[in-house]
Amino acid sequence: MDLFAISSVVIVLSALFGYINVRFLKLPNTIGLMVIAIGFTLVLFASNLVDSTIFNAAEVMMAQIEFDHVLLDILLGFLLFAGAMHTNFDQLRVQRWPILIFSTLGVLASTFITGFFVFYLLQFMSLSVPFIHCLLFGALISPTDPIAVLGILKKAGVPKKLETKIVGESLFNDGVGVVIFLTILGVAQGGSHGGDPFDIAKLFGQEVIGGIIMGGILGYGTFLLLRSIDDYDIEVMITLACVMGGYSLAHYLHLSAPLAIVVAGLIVGNDTVRDTSMSDITEQYVDKFWELIDMLLNAILFVLIGLEMLILTFNGKYIIAGLICIVLVLLARYISLFIPVKLFSKKLEFIPHTDKIMTWGGLRGGISIALALSLPDEMNRDIFIIITYVVVVFSILVQGLTIGKFATKLIGKENMITDDGHGH
Repeated sequence: MDLFAISSVVIVLSALFGYINVRFLKLPNTIGLMVIAIGFTLVLFASNLVDSTIFNAAEVMMAQIEFDHVLLDILLGFLLFAGAMHTNFDQLRVQRWPILIFSTLGVLASTFITGFFVFYLLQFMSLSVPFIHCLLFGALISPTDPIAVLGILKKAGVPKKLETKIVGESLFNDGVGVVIFLTILGVAQGGSHGGDPFDIAKLFGQEVIGGIIMGGILGYGTFLLLRSIDDYDIEVMITLACVMGGYSLAHYLHLSAPLAIVVAGLIVGNDTVRDTSMSDITEQYVDKFWELIDMLLNAILFVLIGLEMLILTFNGKYIIAGLICIVLVLLARYISLFIPVKLFSKKLEFIPHTDKIMTWGGLRGGISIALALSLPDEMNRDIFIIITYVVVVFSILVQGLTIGKFATKLIGKENMITDDGHGH
């Protein structure tokens, strides 16, 4: 199948599954689309027992889609910009220090804690996997996925202050997580950064700090262009150019493209920037355009996650390891959040049980699957793909559906009242 045919099939399925969800299931879009896609995949497996024609065609199509390339190189920039644009900048600024620690030291701590847990679990299960490969798994599963988080928390009814922490952390920690993953991968492969602490710190600083600085330049440059004209068509195009051009340039300069786009999106979406650079009609068109992009690409992403089952090699032992890893990953996240939450809780008046709610609300998604799929075969790729898939599906379906009720139970209905002035 050619690119247009594959894209057509995916979009048709996304629209069809979206309709079924809105018409019948009425679940949050990200969850509903994935549930239907997984159900559709199971029907395809069942149909294979009668006639393998449709199943084989679907399998061939999914094998041609490079999920890691599609998400990390194509979809991610658009989704991060759309999410960052509609994040409350003022709340984010107030919560900047805990968010910074959650998304850097928190991810790093979770990477090593998860790696340690998984290494001993796999040893216990007689699966001989080197410790550094388990660290790679820790790096790919530790960042919370902003796409899953944004799509689900909006409808979960979590208090705004807490929502800002979870969303803010997820917007930044995926960029940091990707850098940590690539750094450990370089060490595991014995590359140019193979173990020298100075080289590793230099690479990390270049990617993260360089990405943030570039995002600031991109965002400010976009603001100046928007302020100098009043033409909503061209202004929408300028925001699109900011994302596509900025993401490509960051890759070329070896900076963190996700972090650059998040910072640019936060600047462009900031109330002050909007008020001084966009007319009311421009603001309306920009918002509607990015809401549509967000919805369309989210639909495609979660349908692809569901259909990815078609090309996974299932193994009973790997699935059991995945089920146990659900608990280990949650425990590692709780431990990595515990100290930062205690450190800032009094100063910033954290809501009670913030650490527990952030643990359950830290959803994993497509980024983890994409990173697992990018692992080389010699790094126990098959084991970690299955474990990652099990953790991600549980995270989105179970944690995503229950985070609202979980938060209500812990902090009470009176504290769940949210202000109306959030975002745009």
